[in-house]
Amino acid sequence: MSKRFLFSLFACFALYSIAAQDLPPNPEPGKCYVRCTTPDVYETVQKTVLAKPVYNRLAVKPAQYRTVEETILVKPASKRYVYVPAKYRTITREIRVEDPYNAINIIPAQFASSTERIETRPKSAGWEYQAAGTDCYTGDCEVLCYVERPAEYRTVPVQTLANGPSTTTTQRGGRTITVEVEEIVEAARVEEVEIPAEYRTITKKVLVSDETVEEIQVPAEYATVTTENLASKGGLKVWEEIDCKLTDYNVLPILYEFGSARLTSASRRIIDDKLYALMRDKSNISVEITSHTDARGSASGNLSLSERRAQSVVNYLVNKGISRSRLVAKGFGETRLKNRCRDGVDCAESEHAINRRTEFRVINK
Repeated sequence: MSKRFLFSLFACFALYSIAAQDLPPNPEPGKCYVRCTTPDVYETVQKTVLAKPVYNRLAVKPAQYRTVEETILVKPASKRYVYVPAKYRTITREIRVEDPYNAINIIPAQFASSTERIETRPKSAGWEYQAAGTDCYTGDCEVLCYVERPAEYRTVPVQTLANGPSTTTTQRGGRTITVEVEEIVEAARVEEVEIPAEYRTITKKVLVSDETVEEIQVPAEYATVTTENLASKGGLKVWEEIDCKLTDYNVLPILYEFGSARLTSASRRIIDDKLYALMRDKSNISVEITSHTDARGSASGNLSLSERRAQSVVNYLVNKGISRSRLVAKGFGETRLKNRCRDGVDCAESEHAINRRTEFRVINK
């Protein structure tokens, strides 16, 4: 921290000359002092107050029932018809698949050899002129004679029919095959089956008495309230001796989860050791808490994240009893980098880690 800044906030006996009325009493050389305004001192008082008066509450007395059992018909009796298929047995049968036919055999006619005398010229008679005898001169005599001529015959061989033509028949063709067939043994039928009725026993609640209303007195309720009464007025200017290193920014070595402002259990232990103990022992000092990020991510996002992280430290100390008026939270995002690792610069993770920090210092508030 610069000497000019120390001068504006602190009285260091070895370095400065200040009016006597502003100096800390009995200063020691080399020591640093911070001028503080003493806070108001309050005392805790517990009071018992009437939180709720006595009153009557209307309550509904539930209806009363008795339990009975009843058997009800859930399914009436009926009949069911069952089809019983026919029964068969397998037998082997020979079936003609081609009918036979009668083939006709022709027996030709049979002949016997014989002869037959055939009249080749029938018997005839008629007048004929015959030549005259020696006593007639040629051309002088004509003899007309009535001549009978006998029939002429000729014997020719002939065949006589011994037996006429005839026929005989012979059965030919026809084919059978063996087939397994089923013949019915017992015909199909339908049997009637009786289905009995079904019953169910149910539990019923029978109303005995209806709902009624009754009045119930509710006793008063009291609460214990803790109040703070002003024991002594603050506002006095006092000097508080502190370690000179605390006037400059000191790293608070706490870590946050990625993108989160929630304090881990390890971080809370570090705050207890390094900051809470200091503010508890030096009850008049005020502290500034600052948080910073590296340059990765958007500037607006980094600024918001740093503000939330600084505020989470303040809230933790307030919850432990430190007055909020003694604390100042500031977030600077990526505006106060401690090295070259700005946007666009390639840096190792260890270099980025230097910029991700939370710091605190004692201030003259």
